[in-house]
Amino acid sequence: MDKISSSNNMNIKNIMALQKKGKTRREQDVFVVEGIKMVSEIPVGYLLQLYVAESFGVQQEQREVLEEAVKSHGIDYQVVTDKVFREVSDTQTPQGILAVVKQAHYQWEDLFSKERAAHLIIVEGLQDPGNLGTILRAGEGAGVTGVVLSKGTVDIYNAKVIRATMGSIYRVPFFYTDCLEESLVRIQERCSIYAAHLRGVCDYDQVDYTKDTAFLIGNEANGLSDKIAAYAKQLVRIPMLGKVESLNAAVAASVLMYEAARQRR
Repeated sequence: MDKISSSNNMNIKNIMALQKKGKTRREQDVFVVEGIKMVSEIPVGYLLQLYVAESFGVQQEQREVLEEAVKSHGIDYQVVTDKVFREVSDTQTPQGILAVVKQAHYQWEDLFSKERAAHLIIVEGLQDPGNLGTILRAGEGAGVTGVVLSKGTVDIYNAKVIRATMGSIYRVPFFYTDCLEESLVRIQERCSIYAAHLRGVCDYDQVDYTKDTAFLIGNEANGLSDKIAAYAKQLVRIPMLGKVESLNAAVAASVLMYEAARQRR
């Protein structure tokens, strides 16, 4: 099998662009995933291209993942020299396998489960990729039914977001809204909205989240804007000890999501 040995190869240059530019990802309607776990969990029908470093396949686990990907998705893989793979990879220690994957597109109704009460996370202007990825990962664990993202939020297909989701990107429905306020009006018709806020009137664990519920999470530096916080049925606080004033956005979201999950159990 011929292997790609130059970073000037058209496909390699395209992958580099996809790694760095949200505009390129949107135009091609694809994104890049790296690593054994992320490749092995790609839903059938979504894998478009598969690349492995020339040294990949030495270990049994690596060979099994590659064989399963080829068999499940019905596509072949392309071998890349280790040097070129390091150049195209977005990680410090590449695992030697990456894929180009189709983006998922969800409708509004996909955010609401028919089997159980709605459990939504709504983020306003979140900028840190690790925070968004962690919210998706923790959200899957806590049983969220969907995530709503304001227009100014970091691209969910950013490489750092993808890594932080640890595969949850494939399974948690999400919806970008051009007008968060309009979406909040729609959500108010179906859910009680709560916001973690320094002006919270009661502790977060004193509220009933067993019915259709949505949580508002704000920007890392500025929190929620006043106009968005005003859509909350209630502002709740997460009690703090020591001199800490607030929690990281992903941690605060996780606290709220898991309290809802605890109550629903």
